[in-house]
Amino acid sequence: MHKRIALAAVAVVAAAGLGLALSPTTQFVIGGAMVNLGFRMQDHLEAFDLDHKHPDPKAVYDSVIEHNHLSAGVRQMFPRTPRHPLVAMVVCMDARIDTEELVGDTRKYYYVIRTAGSALADKELDMLELAVANGVETILLTRHTDCAAERVAANPQLRGQYPHLVAAIDQRDAIDKALLARPTIAAKLGAGALTIRHMHIDTTTDAMREVAGSK
Repeated sequence: MHKRIALAAVAVVAAAGLGLALSPTTQFVIGGAMVNLGFRMQDHLEAFDLDHKHPDPKAVYDSVIEHNHLSAGVRQMFPRTPRHPLVAMVVCMDARIDTEELVGDTRKYYYVIRTAGSALADKELDMLELAVANGVETILLTRHTDCAAERVAANPQLRGQYPHLVAAIDQRDAIDKALLARPTIAAKLGAGALTIRHMHIDTTTDAMREVAGSK
């Protein structure tokens, strides 16, 4: 296993060396493409799948820990530059949305809050206000195509089965507006030091587009 990690290290070092002769924009685009390539290279590896063929939940857990050990081994070989997030993203828990793929940037400039249907509650508003107090300058409130939480809220037969989820979806617009009234956020918005954008994500392409309601 260490030999495989070493081979991957050689490939990354070679690519990084090549990048020194390229413009920053070209390096950023190529870096994002390499991240995407890494996802694609893993996509077909059935030996690492987390699926219902596992004999029990403990086997799934063991696989996750094994994957972490492999990933941490690579991370130790390539230490990262520490950075402070400038963006907070509210994203649905839907696994089809990968925030690194979404922005093509793995450099940790993003706080990410993930909830079912991107629905916020008071504790998430606290988190966002604290993030703004600590330097965040942009908040992205996202929703996406083919959202299971939204389908539940729109289905009379399912609304009673998942009442708390439905209530959170029903109250999304009101809670998003309540975010604007938080003292630190209101002050930063008034000073032009913060922008809040409502975005819609196409889960098939990762394309984001701005929708009405942005500040």
